[in-house]
Amino acid sequence: MRITLRQLQIFRLVAESGTTASAATALSLSQSATSAAINELERLLELQIFDRVGKRLQLNDNGRALLPPALALLDGAQTIERWALDRESQIGTLRIGASTTIGNYLLPELLAGFRERLSDQARRGLNLKVTIANSAAVAAQVAVFELDLGLIEGPCHESNLTVLPWCEDELVVVASPTDRIAPRGHRRKVSLQSLREATWLLRETGSGTREIIDQLLIPHLHRLRAGMEFGTSEAIKRAVASGLGITCLSRCVVEDLLQTGALVASPTADSTCSTCSLRCSRRPGGNSSGPASVMWASPWDRQAGSCRSRTTLLTPLSWPR
Repeated sequence: MRITLRQLQIFRLVAESGTTASAATALSLSQSATSAAINELERLLELQIFDRVGKRLQLNDNGRALLPPALALLDGAQTIERWALDRESQIGTLRIGASTTIGNYLLPELLAGFRERLSDQARRGLNLKVTIANSAAVAAQVAVFELDLGLIEGPCHESNLTVLPWCEDELVVVASPTDRIAPRGHRRKVSLQSLREATWLLRETGSGTREIIDQLLIPHLHRLRAGMEFGTSEAIKRAVASGLGITCLSRCVVEDLLQTGALVASPTADSTCSTCSLRCSRRPGGNSSGPASVMWASPWDRQAGSCRSRTTLLTPLSWPR
C-alpha cells in the first residue's frame, strides 16, 4: 500500500480548513511539508483532488469522492488505537491449566475472584478454557503454547518458563483411624521406622504431589513402600479411608474426611511433611493475550481456607506474537 494514514490525515484537515497553513498548524508541521504531502497524494492517486483558487484549496469532484473513505480509514485507525489502550476490551479466551489438587480444590474460587474483578464488559467477553492434569503435563503444555497459564504443585522442569511462587500448601500424613500409625493414647507422633514399614498410596510419576512427597520423605525414609498408584488425590484419600495404606496430601484435599473422622492426621516426629510450594508459570516476555496478562498481573495472595499453599504460576518464555 502506497498511501499512508498521515497523508489522509493531512488531506482531511486541508479539506476542512481550505489552506495548507491551517492544516500545518494543527499538525505541528511546516507549510511546505503539508503542501508536499498533498502533492504526493495526488501523484500516487494520479488524480487532482483540489482546485487551487489563489492561496485556497477547494475539493473538486475527485476530492469529494475521496473524503468519505478517507474519513472511514482514519476513524478505523483511531478505533484500533483506543482498543489497544483499553486492556479490558482485549479480554477474550484464557487457556489455563492446573494440576489436579489446585484444579479441583483451589482454582474454582480463584477464577470466581478473577471474574469478579473484571468490568461487566470484560466479564461478558471472557471465555475460560480449563485443563486439569498433573504438574509435568501442565508445564509441558504451557511451554508449547497450548496453555496461556499454568498452576502447579511441584517444581517446574521446563527451562523456558517464567515461574512465580503463589502460596504455601500444608502437607499432612493421613491414615485410617484403624491403621496402626494412627495416634493413640499418649503416642501422638509417628516414628520414622513406622513410616518406613507403612504401605504408601501415591500419585503417579509426573504428579507435583508425588515429586514433593519424594523430595520430603526419601531423604528420611530412604524409600517408600509403595502399595498402589492413583491418578487423582481424591481416589487416594478414599483408598486410605478404606484402610489400604497411608499417604501424604495437601490439607485442603483431606480436610473434609479429617472433619468427619474418616481420616486422621499422623504428625511425624521430625516434621518430615510440612509445606510445599505451589507455583504459577507462563512464557516470559509480556507479549501475552489480554486475559492472560490481566490474570498474571492479579494479586496471588489468596487464602484457600485452611490450605496454606505456595503454588507456581507457569507461563512460557516467549508469548505468541
